[in-house]
Amino acid sequence: MAEAASRERSDALKNFTLFSYSLPAIPISALGLPLVVHLPPFYAKEMGLGLALVGFLFMIARFWDVFTDPVLGILSDKFETRWGRRRHWIVLSVPILMLSAYMIFLPSGEVNGVYLMFWMFILYVGWTLLTISHLSWGAELTPAYYERSRVHGAREIALILGMVFVLTLPVFAHLIFPEESEPHAVTLMGLFIIIMLPLTVAVAVFGVKERKTPPPQHVPWKQAVKLLATSKPLQIILAVDLISGISGGIVASLFIFLASDALKLGSASDAMLLVYFISGVTFIPLIMILSRKFGKHKSVAFSALFSGATLPLILLIPEGNVPMAMACWIALGVNMGAGPFLFRSIMADVADHDAVQSGQQRTGLFYSLLTMTNKVGHAVAIGIAYAALDLIGFQAGGENSPEVIAGLKAVYVWPAFIIALACAYLIWRFPIDETKQLENRRILEARALDVAEAAIGSRTAATVDPRPTGAPAD
Repeated sequence: MAEAASRERSDALKNFTLFSYSLPAIPISALGLPLVVHLPPFYAKEMGLGLALVGFLFMIARFWDVFTDPVLGILSDKFETRWGRRRHWIVLSVPILMLSAYMIFLPSGEVNGVYLMFWMFILYVGWTLLTISHLSWGAELTPAYYERSRVHGAREIALILGMVFVLTLPVFAHLIFPEESEPHAVTLMGLFIIIMLPLTVAVAVFGVKERKTPPPQHVPWKQAVKLLATSKPLQIILAVDLISGISGGIVASLFIFLASDALKLGSASDAMLLVYFISGVTFIPLIMILSRKFGKHKSVAFSALFSGATLPLILLIPEGNVPMAMACWIALGVNMGAGPFLFRSIMADVADHDAVQSGQQRTGLFYSLLTMTNKVGHAVAIGIAYAALDLIGFQAGGENSPEVIAGLKAVYVWPAFIIALACAYLIWRFPIDETKQLENRRILEARALDVAEAAIGSRTAATVDPRPTGAPAD
């Protein structure tokens, strides 16, 4: 343990490095949250596309990432420039995201299903470029077990801050435009994203250098499928991330309908989300302390069980009871920040474990798979959730019977409750803990040293003998 602590101190990253690296996570989350929470209701109700069509289109757009995530992950691993392996892709993503965000958040002209689908496809290409490259860069900033938790903890704080910033915009929109706040809120969100993208990316790419790592090898898709079939740690973390994505997608995509139509919270709905994410930011340091005491995977299990115990309390909230609803969402926020940053930190350990087993560095592929599973989970969630609402006869912004409202609450609570228990069960016996990660790191460092020594020996052997031609041998 003393050796591990010594290694951690020597590998500690400067706070400015963590700050600069994590900044692009602000526009990442400022974009990601409206894609799940605000844009589907906006296009279903304000743009008049309807629940069933919007749920289907957002689901298909997410499934587009099933193709783009692995492809762009391999590209991120393969092509290196003088900037390194990650930063040029992050820079490239900025104009793609700025244009597509403008078209989606500030739509003009005839807005139909084709319009929405086209610009969603373009937006997800840019978002995948940014998120995969940023995640892979974070995994490569340090090889140390707990330093990776610091990296992804800092990133998670920035993600939640981005959500907090973007959630203040509907509050302002409601104050300024009380009768038509939703369209103006979406416009303000789009402008915030367009402004923050170039600013935060500039600080990150110029303020943080990439650590030199061995060049990853191209992994054929068949080999990636084989990897999924043979790596138990990878199977576990991807399965937990997938079903967590389904749970998160259901509760996020239905939140506005639950708050406004079922709980009758009115203008307090936006403040509820804001408090929820502030709670998430507040409790991340506590989750990091727990991860040091109990390990990352058991901390995920504890947070999932806490979430499962809290979710049914939503069914007890009377209509219009803002204080009770606020207390419930503060409790739910405790778990909100835990899973995402711990999943990403655990995946860095899984990538090291794979490097020990295979001799290949495939960090980009691993993070592309992690990003893909979460997006697929959200895709399935919004498709199922909106189809379920359409099936029970829910009318967005209209009059709904008590039976329909009860159905809305059931769709919101019980799938997420079951998934929370499943996550805790699956992750509890995860095979890579601190001891195993330290062992993997020793092996990788020894291999790197052997490669360096072999390279020095090869250069020495290739040196021309300085003796004159014809001189006698010793």
